[in-house]
Amino acid sequence: MESDFHRLLGTPQAGGILIVSDHASNRVPEDIDLGIDPALLQLHIAIDIGVGAIAEQMVSPGTAAWLGNVSRLVCDYNRKHDVPGMMPEISDGHVIPGNVLTPQQRSARVTRFFEPYHSGLATLLHETPPALILSLHSFTPGLATCDKPRPWQIGILYNEDERAARIAIPWLEAQGLVVGDQEPYSGKLLNASMNRHAEPNGLPYLSIEIRQDLIADAAGQAEWAQVMTALSAEVVSRL
Repeated sequence: MESDFHRLLGTPQAGGILIVSDHASNRVPEDIDLGIDPALLQLHIAIDIGVGAIAEQMVSPGTAAWLGNVSRLVCDYNRKHDVPGMMPEISDGHVIPGNVLTPQQRSARVTRFFEPYHSGLATLLHETPPALILSLHSFTPGLATCDKPRPWQIGILYNEDERAARIAIPWLEAQGLVVGDQEPYSGKLLNASMNRHAEPNGLPYLSIEIRQDLIADAAGQAEWAQVMTALSAEVVSRL
């Protein structure tokens, strides 16, 4: 199933696993002009590189995926409602002229993308509550606007609900991975989608950040799809 704002892969099942990837696409609708070099759409500012392919490979009986179908530059789903960063005018030093919008234009994008994405996800979670939400993101090895190193291969984020995180972190470390606990940023500061859909409803979730250079090609995506599948199964078995 595909719409202007989302893609749904597989068949969601109560008690299964639902992958949620807010930034899985770099698609810009034809009637929206961001005013940028198209090459920027291949960068982290436009898409969480690699996560869409990982989600597609993880879909199986009992595992479905709810994916954003528009670039985060058009509308960032992992934000609180109508904050400036939802349609950034500057992203990691790159000016986005097409996001200098009137209040009416911003409202139109919210109505077209943000509201149906989140209302649809809420309905799906109500009708088929999963045993685990896997919130799948990726992060750049380094920001152009910050020279702080990012050595982690994977980061685990959470806000108030740490149930899945406390299972995942030692399991990943046991696989020999360099794991960031609340890295490359804290889930207590940026966790909007899970704060909206998981935490208030008591749904266990695991917010994942995978370093993008590890999943930029097909081989890396296949490898990490296997890691995420095994991790999800481990977490569900121990919740």
